[in-house]
Amino acid sequence: MSRTNRRIGPLMAGCFLVISQLALLAHSPASAQPVAAAHAEGVLRLKSHNSFDETVARLRADVEAKGIRFFDQIDQSGLGAQADLKTARSTLVIFGNPPLGVQFLQSNRYAGLDWPVRMLVVEESDGSVWVAWNDFGYIRQRFHIKDRDTQFTMAGNVAESIATAATAQ
Repeated sequence: MSRTNRRIGPLMAGCFLVISQLALLAHSPASAQPVAAAHAEGVLRLKSHNSFDETVARLRADVEAKGIRFFDQIDQSGLGAQADLKTARSTLVIFGNPPLGVQFLQSNRYAGLDWPVRMLVVEESDGSVWVAWNDFGYIRQRFHIKDRDTQFTMAGNVAESIATAATAQ
């Protein structure tokens, strides 16, 4: 295979991913806009209209429905309880699309600290449930990635779509 063909293959795969993810977004429900999290730079969040357990279940179901790889779900409050440390309910959901995420690592391999994507479902002291995730614009600045405009836009849109599906009524 020629050097040009080896480069075109991943590019075509990336283009296909962009097109397929944008098609998925066209069918996503409309919702409130994410807001910046207080006391957490570069974090976006959406308030859920669902219970904690329902929000976690819907988040995972939407990730899987979009054909995105689900990696793990970590009950952080459960881990705290095992260490006799009480904390509010908190579950971390880890997922990603390797053909997209690896492109960020190609730009800066230390971006692997923020990939795969993570979303945090938290229950506040007032009983409200929120889904939080890293703002992809913040990640871009953090790792000084100057290319990958299309990929950052797509990743941000898909993350918002997943959070919206998890939090909608």
